[in-house]
Amino acid sequence: MSDLKTRPTGQALSEWLDTVQPDRRREETRALDQLFRKVTGFAPQLWAGGMVGYGRYDYTYESGRSGTFMATGFAPRKAKLSIYILPGYADFGPILERLGKHKKGKSCLYINKLEDVDLDVLGELIVAGLKDLGTHWPVHPD
Repeated sequence: MSDLKTRPTGQALSEWLDTVQPDRRREETRALDQLFRKVTGFAPQLWAGGMVGYGRYDYTYESGRSGTFMATGFAPRKAKLSIYILPGYADFGPILERLGKHKKGKSCLYINKLEDVDLDVLGELIVAGLKDLGTHWPVHPD
């Protein structure tokens, strides 16, 4: 993991939360933290780059490259919320159709405002993403 830039920082989430700007984004960050804790049962861990992760998994690719990454999480960016719940293995189309306004990246969702999506469906998607990830790599709670 020594060559990876994205790693846990060890900083307390409560301290970091107070730095999230603007105020609306900070409140959305708190709401997402509550949702992720509820549906995963995992405690949050702050990762470099302002990402909040829940759980982790260790991977080794056929190329031999290996590392550790958060199992699921999010990052409150100025323009959008980045939600890391799509490991890229399964098709979550039926759930995404019910989610609300979002854009899909390779392994994440982009949401302008949390109020644009159905939080119950987002919780369902987080659980589905973790379950799918767990079929490829063991997911650990820390």
